[in-house]
Amino acid sequence: MGIYLAELHWVSFVSSQVLKKLARRQMMYHSYAMQVHGYVTPSKAMEEGDSPLVLVHGYHGSYSLRHWLQLSDWLPTLEATLALDEEQVRRVGDDSVGGPAVTRQLRLIRILMRDLLIGVNYLHSHGMAHTELRLENVHVSPVDKHVKVGILGNAVDFHDNDPSNSAVASNNERRKMMIAFDMRCVGFIMAKMVLRELMDSSTFQKFKSFLNKGNDPSCLREFLVPILSQNSPSGNIGLQMLDRHWGAGWNLLALLLATKSDKRISCVDALRHPFLCGPKWRISPTVNVVRWGLGSTAVRLAEDYIYGHHQRRRLAYFIELMEVLNPNSSTENWLRLLPGRWCLLYCTGRHIGLTLRQPTPRVLISDAFLTFAEAPESVDPILSLTSDIGFKIMPESDWPHDKSGTEGNLSVTTSARITPGRIYTNAEDGKESSSRITSSRYLGGKWGKAAKMKELPASLPTASVNVDEDDVDVSMSCGSTLNVKSARNVLQEVRTQTPPEMFDLSKIVCGTYIDSRLMVLRGVNGSALLFVRSNRTSDP
Repeated sequence: MGIYLAELHWVSFVSSQVLKKLARRQMMYHSYAMQVHGYVTPSKAMEEGDSPLVLVHGYHGSYSLRHWLQLSDWLPTLEATLALDEEQVRRVGDDSVGGPAVTRQLRLIRILMRDLLIGVNYLHSHGMAHTELRLENVHVSPVDKHVKVGILGNAVDFHDNDPSNSAVASNNERRKMMIAFDMRCVGFIMAKMVLRELMDSSTFQKFKSFLNKGNDPSCLREFLVPILSQNSPSGNIGLQMLDRHWGAGWNLLALLLATKSDKRISCVDALRHPFLCGPKWRISPTVNVVRWGLGSTAVRLAEDYIYGHHQRRRLAYFIELMEVLNPNSSTENWLRLLPGRWCLLYCTGRHIGLTLRQPTPRVLISDAFLTFAEAPESVDPILSLTSDIGFKIMPESDWPHDKSGTEGNLSVTTSARITPGRIYTNAEDGKESSSRITSSRYLGGKWGKAAKMKELPASLPTASVNVDEDDVDVSMSCGSTLNVKSARNVLQEVRTQTPPEMFDLSKIVCGTYIDSRLMVLRGVNGSALLFVRSNRTSDP
């Protein structure tokens, strides 16, 4: 919250000197716009930031983007207003019009976002920050079919030196903060254009509250999917757009809304992002984008819950490739990122369910969480480790159709010390089965080429998890009264259906991958456990 207040502090003033310069530069903008005809070519737009936009105090004769998005038939209306044809869509690397609703909307989002970013980049490159970017200030011109950004009196010239402090370092910091604030506003505009549910003030307030609490924007998908899918049983179009191309939309949104201002993406880099580039443009993704795509693909595969042999092989492959590309291999990074609540998404080990068995009682596992917390008054890097497994005891007679029942929870708590370790990529190098990965397919296929790996390293750094086996607390609670035998049967069934590492935490050997949203742990039997960071959707 303090970061955003600091940004507002930088951009909340207007001086008469700035307003005078706005008037002078207004003539420059009109002159510039008269020189631009047609659309901007991709290379010119990305490299120079040239813009076909006219930047004025208020654009008359057109509706704001908010107005267009609130229309019931906004998609065909905007397509007609922009007069989309094959010549127009080439501006975003596409060569066709029409198609499914998701494709049409994604094409339109690309056109609007690229125009907006090109205009904002032109503003920044000429020493100004808008500071008031929102849907009400963005217009679609029916004349030249381009986005127009209205400049209000709160625009700031960051080339001006503060009379009270003319230090160059201070002025550069002010410039970075104002540009970062503009990029955050662009992120909000993109979120509302793609996820139209955010046009509702109450839903958007939940969205902003999630960010203002300091949650990492890379976890937005896990936060928004339960909220936006409630009234969309057949699938939310906005979520489908962001999930396309290996989750590239979520990646761009996270970069625009990054908590730390110095981590936010620039206009030029955003124009090169795969989400805003059509299929006809060849984009060389960065290693960070490749890593994000791997994680997003693994998450989507795990969510499909169709664990045939082919799907399990693909998931194991993606998880192992993530381990090779781990960006935070040092122990310090693990200690920084580990604290929090992680939800178990998938395990490469054996899966045992209810379908082919007749256990008594019938127990359905809901969610399994692993929580790391800093141990109080601890000098050594020791963390408190808690496993929480939620379950439901269902009626035995009609459990395939009736999933109601008594809810319960199994909790295991201990402590663990995090130390440096290594994992081997060849079977003959590892002394134990738990300290090696065996995939030899890294260098083949598009993922290996995208990661630009020439050879597989002999070993990889990990974070060893040393659990204190002498200090373990196990408890189980249930909504109904159970006798000793029934409680023992429920406990046995919960243990049967969950990975052994979630009950016996000493079986967790090491961590092989971690970032702000995903984590991979390895068990003593070599199984990999994929976790996604969990952020509670409701306020305490």
